[in-house]
Amino acid sequence: MEKETVVSILNEIGMLLELLGENPFKVRAYHNAARTLEGQTESVEELVRSGTLQELSGFGEALVEKVTTLVQTGRLPYYEELRKKVPAGLLEIIKIAGVGPKKASVLYRKKKIDTVSKLKIACLRGEIRELEGFGERSEKKILEGITHLEKYAERRRYDEALAAALPLFQKIRKQPDVIRCELGGSLRRHRETIGDIDILVSTKRPQKVMADFVALPEVDSVIGQGETKSSVILKESGMQVDLRSVSDDEFPFALHHFTGSAEHNTEMRNRAKESGLKLNEYGLFKGERRLRCRSEEEIFGRLGLAYIPPELREGMGEIEAASQNKIPDLVQGKDIRGVFHVHSTWSDGTASLEQMIAEAERLGLEYVGLSDHSQSAYYAGGLKPDRLSLQQREVETLRKRFRIRIFWGVESDILPDGSLDYSDSILQRFDFVIGSIHSSFNMPGHEMTARIIKALQNKYCTILGHATGRLLLQREGIQVNMRQVIDAASDYGKVIELNASPHRFDLDWRFGPYAKEKGVRISINPDAHSVDGLSVYKLGVGIARKGWFTKKDVLNTMVVSQIEKYLGT
Repeated sequence: MEKETVVSILNEIGMLLELLGENPFKVRAYHNAARTLEGQTESVEELVRSGTLQELSGFGEALVEKVTTLVQTGRLPYYEELRKKVPAGLLEIIKIAGVGPKKASVLYRKKKIDTVSKLKIACLRGEIRELEGFGERSEKKILEGITHLEKYAERRRYDEALAAALPLFQKIRKQPDVIRCELGGSLRRHRETIGDIDILVSTKRPQKVMADFVALPEVDSVIGQGETKSSVILKESGMQVDLRSVSDDEFPFALHHFTGSAEHNTEMRNRAKESGLKLNEYGLFKGERRLRCRSEEEIFGRLGLAYIPPELREGMGEIEAASQNKIPDLVQGKDIRGVFHVHSTWSDGTASLEQMIAEAERLGLEYVGLSDHSQSAYYAGGLKPDRLSLQQREVETLRKRFRIRIFWGVESDILPDGSLDYSDSILQRFDFVIGSIHSSFNMPGHEMTARIIKALQNKYCTILGHATGRLLLQREGIQVNMRQVIDAASDYGKVIELNASPHRFDLDWRFGPYAKEKGVRISINPDAHSVDGLSVYKLGVGIARKGWFTKKDVLNTMVVSQIEKYLGT
């Protein structure tokens, strides 16, 4: 069983216990156990097999027994019984921004609200503001959260969709009757959220391929089955997967069409029409004759265009750029030399500095930038000034033990007035400073914009962290004029983070072309809070490509000597 699955179940047990009004210490024990387990480098099977699970902090006899049962049998009766006691709708309610398990429990006990629809009706009637601990403002915020939840109810984060798609994709492409196989749709274009999973195959035996597909063990139910298209719902994720089959001659055209986007396809059809041709998912036609194209590159070439990478196919100027041979050489995963924005157990990370550094070195990175939370982030164990010297000494010791270059930094809170939450005398001690907003999210747009610009004016601020503070499918970003922020970053020579966490993907890729125009570099940062979290920088590369960024536009494609010179270390 994957460690992520066990961690998820432990966290859910904690939420279920809180919904049932259990002892807060018992609730916290499960969440702490999940955090501890997440920070381990060994697999959960190895921890159970070696008997070292009981040596982990917070893992008493009862927790060890439950995790062992879960890993060895794939089931946990205790967890299943808890789920029976809690209305399923409450687990949906706690996904709403502003409603945690504690508030959901109050709503259920006081108002018998056990579904999102009941909560929405109660809010519209003004009944929620009457409850202790809520009020009119909370009621309004809950309604906004419900609207957001409804809007994205059928979508998944990119990483979730990719995790669901890859096992099927690998199995389908290995089938002997499959000639070519590719992922399509928004997953191939690396959109930040995904609706359905699209897979395309070329084959001479579509019926056999479709029969094998719907019989895969990952499939929960079959929506439809045919020779050219079959649709299923997956067991674990509940996502819909559409498998389409075409002949191998049709494959390049179908791949282009089913990659999308709709806007890109419309512009491509218009481009073909202007040349006296017709383009669709079956081919590129001159009259009734299909012009032979063995690849997407050849399709673009036939239309007088440079190849357009899937990430750019959003109908946002890519066809005009391709017609002028101005498609940039986009950044690639192999270009990333190091990462910044790394947390440890000194604040709210799940692994020690040593473990995080060792993993960065194992990943083949040349440098790593450590940046635990600053003092204002008290909820995340932010570092008070008196602890900084202790951490600095540990960093100096670790620098002697590792080959990888270690930069010592901090994620400093941008306070409501735009100042950073350490004095300049403290900030100057760090190799770099990430300025981020973690509080007062509801400021008016003009005030928030001024707040961020003031932070960028601080000479010690190196990087603006997660620029809008959004959490995909959970929380909208702050109200801010990003163009003005980018202008300020340009004026003051600052870097803007592209937060590679799939929960954020922030800076939004749509601002990429403007940042490039203003000469603003980005830094593709993992915002890692665990050992596994370090590698998500690779997902951020896809978002950077969507933003038209090249290797020279990205700070952490620099080699060590260049970074040292840039940071002045």
